[in-house]
Amino acid sequence: MKVRVDIMLKEGVLDPQGKAINHALSNFGFRDILDVRAGKTIEIDMGETDRAKAVGIAMDMAKKLLANQVIEDFKVSIV
Repeated sequence: MKVRVDIMLKEGVLDPQGKAINHALSNFGFRDILDVRAGKTIEIDMGETDRAKAVGIAMDMAKKLLANQVIEDFKVSIV
């Protein structure tokens, strides 16, 4: 089963990568952009066949390693 962990900086945390993307988009003529936030997506293919267990395992992975819960939020979904 494949799970996806989407990780984003929490609201209010400075996002220099998002600011750089916003600036670059503006340079390419995309001037109506109000804000850009950059994050990361991690896909994990695991042997677990039970959806609830797979989500639980991925949540545990995100809490322990994949996301810094002080500055990041995450969401787990089945792919």
